[in-house]
Amino acid sequence: MSETMARLSEDLRFPAGILEERALAALRDAGADESSAAAATRAMMHASRLGVDSHGVRLTPFYAEELRTGRVNSRPALKVRRTAAATATLDADHALGHVAAYAGIEEACRIAAESGIGAVGVARSTHYGAAGAYALAGAERGFIAISTTNADSIVSLYSGTTPFHGTNPIAAAAPVAGAKPWLLDMATSSVPFNRVLLFRSLQRELPADVAAGLDGEPTRNPHLAQMLMPLGGENFGFKGAGLAGLVTILSAILTGASPDPFVPPMNPDGGSVQPYDIGHFCLAIDPERFVGRQAYDGLMARYLAGLRTTPGKNAAPALAPGDREWRVMEERERTGIPIDPDTARFFALA
Repeated sequence: MSETMARLSEDLRFPAGILEERALAALRDAGADESSAAAATRAMMHASRLGVDSHGVRLTPFYAEELRTGRVNSRPALKVRRTAAATATLDADHALGHVAAYAGIEEACRIAAESGIGAVGVARSTHYGAAGAYALAGAERGFIAISTTNADSIVSLYSGTTPFHGTNPIAAAAPVAGAKPWLLDMATSSVPFNRVLLFRSLQRELPADVAAGLDGEPTRNPHLAQMLMPLGGENFGFKGAGLAGLVTILSAILTGASPDPFVPPMNPDGGSVQPYDIGHFCLAIDPERFVGRQAYDGLMARYLAGLRTTPGKNAAPALAPGDREWRVMEERERTGIPIDPDTARFFALA
């Protein structure tokens, strides 16, 4: 659910505890083992709390159906293999991507505590939702953390006429002494495809340079949009396409997973249950092994103070990555988390 959809459902707000309880129960009921259900619920609630509603609890029905069809392994046996002083691989056994990604970043942090840097490549995984959930998990343990994943093709190349890359997000988080982490979570596509579906239902034009028809020409008509454009749009989409390629290299090629064009679609016609084989990449860096923790904390505080006091247009405050999300989280802690009517019905809340 996009931010726009969140505004449409202000009357459907619920405490985080209720949504967490319903999501966890639905995944258990679909057959997920406890670690899988807990990891998926944790990641979805991260997104719902911070306002990334497209990857929040609204995805519970999707994951439950994937578990029931057997496309996602409900009781995986994750296998970690240490390959060098600072590297490891993780075979996800077609698990829910959330449990694989949390395990990957936790292993990366363990290695970084020993070696200064820890890098873990994850293969044979599935959709993992909001990339920021895993980068944040690393930052909360004191490390600078990066998480990436590839996905099925839905984004064109620069000036392309057919989908090639996935939305291929990059998330990074850095600890900040005495405050919430610096948190960047971005797709390398112009917008999520969910935004196109929303604008179809609202009968509204899309923003410029976010989607294209099958001929590759940009369109603002959501009913004609068949693929997303890379970040940067018609004029600068080579930047987004290049970043998407980097994510594919790190997440799929480096790990031995399937590159984007060879990943089965998330919503296939005919009810295919072919496994995804998506890959993730997890990186953790220990500041202590570089400038030292005390110097790092001081420099981060100085940097962020400078950023936030830089004048903006119309006296608007400058925001560091994550500032908006932390404000949304505080507001939702007071007023509840908005959900769409379909999700409310699935949770028996409407």
